[in-house]
Amino acid sequence: MEANENRGRLMYGCDGVTVENGHFKVHAVSDQFKVATPYIRRDFYKITLFRGISRLHYADQGILIDRPALTFSNPLVPYSWEPVSESWTGYYCQFTEEFVHIRDRARLSLQDSPLFKIGGNPVCFLTEEQYATVEGLFRKLIEEEATDYVHKYDVIGSYVNLIIHEALRMQPAMAVNKQSSAAVRITMSFMELLEKQFPINSQSQTLGLKTAGDYAKHLAIHVNHLNHAVRDVTGKATTVHIRERIIAEAKLLLRNTDWSIADIAYSLGFDYPAYFNNFFKKQTGMTPRSAKLV
Repeated sequence: MEANENRGRLMYGCDGVTVENGHFKVHAVSDQFKVATPYIRRDFYKITLFRGISRLHYADQGILIDRPALTFSNPLVPYSWEPVSESWTGYYCQFTEEFVHIRDRARLSLQDSPLFKIGGNPVCFLTEEQYATVEGLFRKLIEEEATDYVHKYDVIGSYVNLIIHEALRMQPAMAVNKQSSAAVRITMSFMELLEKQFPINSQSQTLGLKTAGDYAKHLAIHVNHLNHAVRDVTGKATTVHIRERIIAEAKLLLRNTDWSIADIAYSLGFDYPAYFNNFFKKQTGMTPRSAKLV
């Protein structure tokens, strides 16, 4: 049990997942992300302004960020950061669904924004002038968060909205997600259901849904309908999403627990350890035993 608790801290403590005041937090950071963060779904929205070179793995995208940028993430899409440069400076704010619902206008802006949507564009590259504009808004967030004003979170919500709309203004030609609402809803439901299968916290826990057919049955739709929607919205097959998420969890279990490879195989839904060994080696190019030693 101790190994599981330690693994939880490693997985969820890498980028400050505890949101202060239960709803919102904002920070200025410097050289914080020198270690890659895990590819998981967080329980909050996040907006990051930074200078530095990193690679953002977001849903099906791998985006090299090599100049000043704003990035956006939501609670339904798993992502991870892979640092490239040594230096990293900027700001970030995190806020929960409850915080979003404080103001109707804030809720509508997030629901309608292609910056947060599955299949949307999570990165906005900035000029120096644009960076300075958004940096000023983050400083306002920090100043307001430190006040005792009773309605400060209404003011903070307004600043968050301004950051979102500045990003949209800076990229007026940015492609807006034109997928049908039905396909987007199906994809979001699938992605959320996929993430609910994880993390695997004990050896008695076994992956319940393993195939595209399992997910389709749970969502009460035909598997072809699910596959078509997920591919249209994300550009990747349902089975690829499932496979990649299992591999991500397998790597975390191999590196951060003292479980045997057989125990990990059974927890991830493999009937025999040999099947897991073959699957893992095919996807990563290394054996589970080798990955455990990395």
